Amino acid sequence: MKTRFASLRVLAILGAGATLAPAAAMAQDQTDNDLIENADVVDRNIIIVTAQGRSQVLADVPVAVSAVSAETLSNSGTTDIRELTQLAPSLLVSSTGNEANGSARIRGIGTVGDNPGLESSVAVFVDGVYRSRSGNALSELGPLDRVEILRGPQGTLGGRNASAGVISIYTAPPTFGFEAYGAFTYGNYDAIRVEAGLNAPLSDTIAARVDGVYFKRDGFYNDVVNDTDINNRDRYLVRAQVLFEPTEDISFRLIGDYSKKDEACCAATFVQPDFAPLARVSPGLDPFARPVGNAPALTSRANPIIPVLIGLGQNPASLNQSTFNRNIYVTPGRSFEGETEDYGVSGELSWDFGDMSLTSITGYREYDNFQGSDTDYTQVDILYREAGPSAAARNFKTFTQELRLAGTAFNDKLDWLVGGYYANEKLQTRDNLRFGTQYGQFVACRLAIALQPTLGASLGRRVADPSQANCFDPVAFGAIQSGAVFGAATARVVPALNNLASISDVGGTGDVYNQTSENFAVFTHNIVHLTDTLDLTLGLRYTNETKDFDATFGNDNTVCPTNRALIGPIAGASAFFAGLLSLSCQGNSTAELNGVSISDTRDEDEFTGTAILSWKPTPDLLTYASYSRGYKAGGFNLDRSALGNPVTFSVAAIDPSSLQFAEETVTAYEIGAKYATREFGISLAGFRQEFTNFQLNTFNGSVFLVQNVNACSASLGGADMDASAATGACAVDNVVPGVVSQGVEMEAYLQPIQDLNFSLGLTYTDSSYENELIGNDTGTPLDPALRLLPGDNLSNAPELVATSSVTWTPPIGNSGMEGLFFLNARMTGDYNTGSDLLYGKEQDGYVIVNGRIGLTNIANRFAIEGWVSNLFDKDYTQVAFNTPFVAPQQTYSAFLAEPRTYGVTVRGKF
Repeated sequence: MKTRFASLRVLAILGAGATLAPAAAMAQDQTDNDLIENADVVDRNIIIVTAQGRSQVLADVPVAVSAVSAETLSNSGTTDIRELTQLAPSLLVSSTGNEANGSARIRGIGTVGDNPGLESSVAVFVDGVYRSRSGNALSELGPLDRVEILRGPQGTLGGRNASAGVISIYTAPPTFGFEAYGAFTYGNYDAIRVEAGLNAPLSDTIAARVDGVYFKRDGFYNDVVNDTDINNRDRYLVRAQVLFEPTEDISFRLIGDYSKKDEACCAATFVQPDFAPLARVSPGLDPFARPVGNAPALTSRANPIIPVLIGLGQNPASLNQSTFNRNIYVTPGRSFEGETEDYGVSGELSWDFGDMSLTSITGYREYDNFQGSDTDYTQVDILYREAGPSAAARNFKTFTQELRLAGTAFNDKLDWLVGGYYANEKLQTRDNLRFGTQYGQFVACRLAIALQPTLGASLGRRVADPSQANCFDPVAFGAIQSGAVFGAATARVVPALNNLASISDVGGTGDVYNQTSENFAVFTHNIVHLTDTLDLTLGLRYTNETKDFDATFGNDNTVCPTNRALIGPIAGASAFFAGLLSLSCQGNSTAELNGVSISDTRDEDEFTGTAILSWKPTPDLLTYASYSRGYKAGGFNLDRSALGNPVTFSVAAIDPSSLQFAEETVTAYEIGAKYATREFGISLAGFRQEFTNFQLNTFNGSVFLVQNVNACSASLGGADMDASAATGACAVDNVVPGVVSQGVEMEAYLQPIQDLNFSLGLTYTDSSYENELIGNDTGTPLDPALRLLPGDNLSNAPELVATSSVTWTPPIGNSGMEGLFFLNARMTGDYNTGSDLLYGKEQDGYVIVNGRIGLTNIANRFAIEGWVSNLFDKDYTQVAFNTPFVAPQQTYSAFLAEPRTYGVTVRGKF
């Protein structure tokens, strides 16, 4: 059966997974068709793609793309999308409080935050089927055929549109030859990974394949309090496929898969100056003030919140150890246990009609995840989500249908493609976030600390006393009760303080958010061959997106409405009164919402497209310039805190539209060149991407908000960098893009001899917020929590990244056995890991080196390999964040990256 290039959206790599004969005799003027027909004798660096709807050599395609072969994926130990960052310099994948929240970034741009209402800026496809969020691919993928990473806005070639790029993963397909294989791995942390599969022809026209993976490993964190480990691995995958090829022109591939994870994730440690030297007590405890000199660490007792934590049960060892000491101290009985199920079925039909071909991809997927957490990440019981089936959860049910028709016209002067895409996604998010048994006492301590500069100074003693039920020193509280502090408001403040201190194990009893998204699009992508060396590519897409939203809340926090009645009338009189009410109702956790339902809908229409002019001055050199416009849908903030400020919140005044955020659009420009021969190849790209309504999810101290970041063409006089939410508005006519990503990329390979390959990638990206920032496209002022953003780089967006690898596979003897030596490295420059860019969340640059050495093709069947990831055991973080509820005294916590892992793998095939 002839090889088919079924996807018109992504790359197909041929010949990269085997050691091939040199192609020194290949003529320089050999055509693309010649290369394709002779792919079995073309060097491994000649890569065949279908990125523009026809089979081409990768070096001839005017698209910024990184292509990773099965061989490289195997050598690098890549089993999920997070590990692709070691191979692609423009890609960064990280995860935070739940692996379902994993986020991919390309050229510094990605979805920021854990809110499932935000779609992924980088779309992920597996076998042509869209995964609803990029975090859904943080799981075992099984045997892979190839991975393609397309950079920049996408959409005119099919599938789901994306504003920053696409990761397209292709699993190993069935073939018409019998093969069985197995692999066993053992590594440190008692890691055991077993993989096995069977491929068999069932007839001359039907082939089937079954693959399975099981992976179990101890966790990287040691929970000292509960005597368990966190961030472990306990997962498996089963995938079955059938390939039906009744004729050379018709092919149908049916795929069904099921995967499950039963793991505890994700713990965090306190940030110390060994990670971030600026993680220190700031003058006046202003979290936005850069610390001066050798100020004490945030976990020092000089930070007044630290004695409170210790007084309420925090083990001092957790506050004195290194950021990267993986002993953690969480609340007794609290758990990070969770479970994830991901399964689906898809069918891909390819039908050739001479000069025309039809492709249909149909997919249905379900994704379920629930996760418990000690959400304050301290030993004090402040905030938690219960583990188990009733825990916080998210569920996606997604049906997608894609049709493409492609062909040629006008004597092959035009390669045309038209298509349509439909997706129906049902998302349900359930949340049971609750205040812990010590919440009331802890936040009462925060208010006591706030009175220290005045009341404490006059009494000559500490106001906060964690040994007291309301955390006030009896003498100090007596002064408050006497009326000496609050005067006429004392009758309201004293009972409100006692009410606040009594909050224990109340909050969410089951908030349920439902969102139904219906998306359809029509698109076309056409290549006009103006001359033999000059092409013009024109693509256009129309997308319609409708989202229907409803939510029902459950809550048993009766202290909030009680204190609202007491403090509400005077909340505007002082920051202390507002803080007292805010802490009583934090995150809009209030019994006033119990049983309340809301609903809303939004509809979007968007045209996007691309234009590319490419020229080949010589057979080995391609140059191009492109323009494109991309789009990511708006949606709803699936968090009750965003319904309003807890101080002024009113159920009667709930406006569901306040949860909406606008669609994100991008205008992109790119110039590039690609040069390729057998021995050497290089691709260069320069780009600029301007984002309007950039979707940023962050916590401002009271609300988990989604801010559509834009800029103002007129000066705001520094009002976007002050502490006021009322200043810094912009006239609508002056609203301009608020985020710009620009830079240069280089990828190169060198093959001096047949068995030795080198690769190098280098990306310089300036992904920055503009100056004069505003909060949305109507000119609303920027939230004060984001006042460090103007003019600075985006979070998790290093300016400089370099990757490199060397692969040496020398023959050993005459039996066909080969040696294997593989080494790759990723150098990452400095970057800030916090979405608010607070000082102290900066990650210094680092280098990660992975390697693999072994013998392969032993007796034409076996291989044994030793491998290591993070060879030099480099400590670094994925994300640093404000420890919940410890503000404004500001203690940070961090989700750590993986330490060094190593092991041995034995493979066999039959």
